[in-house]
Amino acid sequence: MSALEVSNLSINHGAIVAVRKLSFTVEKGQLAAIIGSNGAGKTTLLRALSGLIPASEGTATWKGKSLLGQKPENLVRSGVAHVSEGKSVIPELNVKENLALGGIWRKDKKDVAIATEEVLELFPRLRERLQQSADTLSGGERQMLAIGRALIARPDLLLLDEPSLGLAPLIIEQIFEAVNQLRHRLGLTVLLVEQNAMSALKIADVGIIINVGTLVTSGQSKELLADANLRAAYLGY
Repeated sequence: MSALEVSNLSINHGAIVAVRKLSFTVEKGQLAAIIGSNGAGKTTLLRALSGLIPASEGTATWKGKSLLGQKPENLVRSGVAHVSEGKSVIPELNVKENLALGGIWRKDKKDVAIATEEVLELFPRLRERLQQSADTLSGGERQMLAIGRALIARPDLLLLDEPSLGLAPLIIEQIFEAVNQLRHRLGLTVLLVEQNAMSALKIADVGIIINVGTLVTSGQSKELLADANLRAAYLGY
């Protein structure tokens, strides 16, 4: 059994079907890149998997348990963390306070401290800005903070929505490299939604290409990158 199984999943936005009968699987410890243009249904998919919006039909399970119809806070407690693009930090709080929210519900405060230190080692820039309010950070720093806060919850499944959006190429490279290190070191399963197809597929094990809410194809990322017709049609080069 795959760790993450999505089967015939459909999600509506009013009269619009944003995701239509989508099916895919991801093995434990894999990084899967969900690739597609604006409006492809990528963000909608992650919002449904993290309990923020309902699905209209189909199933989605993580380690045999349904993700659908669950409260987001219960999914977090069960090991599912969602980092939404540009919306996962509280601007009025400083960096230290934002990070603390990642472990606020955890009983093992000693491990929360250990996890926090690990995040600060991973993203040294956050250590330099612990007392700064989040609204003074750059876009890249906010993404580091959002990912770091999610990691303090010690997730098994990390849902990342467009971590590269609006960032400079060097920052994108740093964040993608950090994500790749983390999943290997911690055994995380990662579902990475991205428009930056090249960068995402270079670190991913598998790629899942969707268009207007439907599956185009899926497979090993190296095979997708090597397919000239697929690259021209969906990967932008």
